[in-house]
Amino acid sequence: MCDKGMTVHLALGSNLGDRRRNIKTAYTLIEERVGRISSSSALYFSKPVGFVSEHDFVNSVCEVITDLDAENLLEAIQGIEREMGRVRKSDSGGYSDRIIDIDWILAGDRVINTPRLVVPHPRMHEREFVLLPLNEIAPNAIHPLLQKSIRELTGELFL
Repeated sequence: MCDKGMTVHLALGSNLGDRRRNIKTAYTLIEERVGRISSSSALYFSKPVGFVSEHDFVNSVCEVITDLDAENLLEAIQGIEREMGRVRKSDSGGYSDRIIDIDWILAGDRVINTPRLVVPHPRMHEREFVLLPLNEIAPNAIHPLLQKSIRELTGELFL
């Protein structure tokens, strides 16, 4: 569960439509439904990971102060995705183009592992499109399972 006023980090990505506007719209909805955005990264551009597409992604990461518990936070994020036109992954679990993707990547030093939610995000430390923007706004944040800072994890990507 989340404590009142807990800081969480969310990673956003869009590779369909007006990608920059999609990120901006998602940020507005996060402010309305999740909590106060205390920091957000610049926009980063990346190729799709896990599937082939001609559409590149625009990515960003934000730090949010929320009073929602874990279940309600997940519901709020998924509700924003649905409202913006996101279609969930197929039954085969494959990735595809999307208007918006919002991943909960960190919850401070907390570890959440339920059938519906795993935080920290299990692949965040492998993904440049998450680590580069996260390093911009929270380089000293510590991955609670790997016990390394975001700065260290980002550096390891380029070894």
